[in-house]
Amino acid sequence: MLLTLVERLARFMAILGGLVLTALIGLTCVSVLGRGLNTFGHSEFMTSLSESAANALIATGVGPVSGDFELVEAGISFTIFAFLPICQLKRGHATVDVFAGSFPRWMNRWLEVVWEVLLSLLIFLITWRLFVGMEDKIRYNETTFLLQFPIWWAFALSFAAAAVASVVALYCAVAKVLELITGRRFTPDAEGGVH
Repeated sequence: MLLTLVERLARFMAILGGLVLTALIGLTCVSVLGRGLNTFGHSEFMTSLSESAANALIATGVGPVSGDFELVEAGISFTIFAFLPICQLKRGHATVDVFAGSFPRWMNRWLEVVWEVLLSLLIFLITWRLFVGMEDKIRYNETTFLLQFPIWWAFALSFAAAAVASVVALYCAVAKVLELITGRRFTPDAEGGVH
């Protein structure tokens, strides 16, 4: 039952991260298209074809989305942490196991536990530092250059997603230790179905 709850939480965060990423992709496309049309309206080619058409295009106000890179920067940081819980739960992190294939099964099980605990500790550390960074940004009232929105908003979103990742990481670490001790399964299959 706890695995089901953790899995639902991780999937929810992944879906939320996917929606934010999709919106950021749309924003980037609109901004690039606007920048391209603005450049085209100012080009010698367009003015040589029809100066009135070039002026009409420019008069529409077409151009890049103001502050697009600020929004993408804030959104991407959130999406990274939003995808982390499902990646942690499904053991989708990149691994290099050049030598592990030649180790006995009991040693590989111990290594899995050690790495799971270490990775969980790293996620806790990152979550804590995001919280400290958010507090600093609140204290100093830092804002973005163009849109002037408080930088702590991006930290808060990333911290919230990292906090969920920490919960999932804690579950995974405890589950791996219990699996080692009891021999029972408490985690889902790894990405690709390999356990």
